[in-house]
Amino acid sequence: MIPSTYADWRHCTERDCGIPLTAAYIAARAADLRDPDSHHTQQFLRLYGPEHQARVLAWFSQTA
Repeated sequence: MIPSTYADWRHCTERDCGIPLTAAYIAARAADLRDPDSHHTQQFLRLYGPEHQARVLAWFSQTA
């Protein structure tokens, strides 16, 4: 399931995946997701597209 709301994304990340949304994690992951040369970003875009990338970056900002 691809989360479509902030609440779903946060639940999926923290509860289902067990990833604490710490300031350090948010900063590192958001920076990586903004880097067009990053393998992770390229893979993310292939799987989920630029619209979802924008949503996730907004959710990282909201969480921070």
